[in-house]
Amino acid sequence: MGARSAATGAWTTYAGDALYTVLAVALVVLVAPRLRPVAAAGAALAFSCAVELFQLTGVPAGLAAHSRLAPLVLGTSFHAPDLLWYAVGAGAGWAVHSACRRGRGPGGSGRRATTTTV
Repeated sequence: MGARSAATGAWTTYAGDALYTVLAVALVVLVAPRLRPVAAAGAALAFSCAVELFQLTGVPAGLAAHSRLAPLVLGTSFHAPDLLWYAVGAGAGWAVHSACRRGRGPGGSGRRATTTTV
């Protein structure tokens, strides 16, 4: 929503789609922090695509008539290019999650500290 309210142009629609899936990746990682980055990104992509395909039923459009939150979460109408932008967002979420996992640990190596007892 921020991309759409802060900027203009066609790219803002697609940025919003990609960021929707980045948010989904973040939520998956929040719920299951030990999940591998590829699995988290895959789950978020599957969710985003499922929501987009759900729009083909007309149910989200019907819910949007009664709620201000429903169209923000579920959208209102199917748009095939959104599926591509969800994949872009999943890729971005995967890259950030992977980088964060590599950056954990002592010295940023991502390895666990080992101690030896003498």
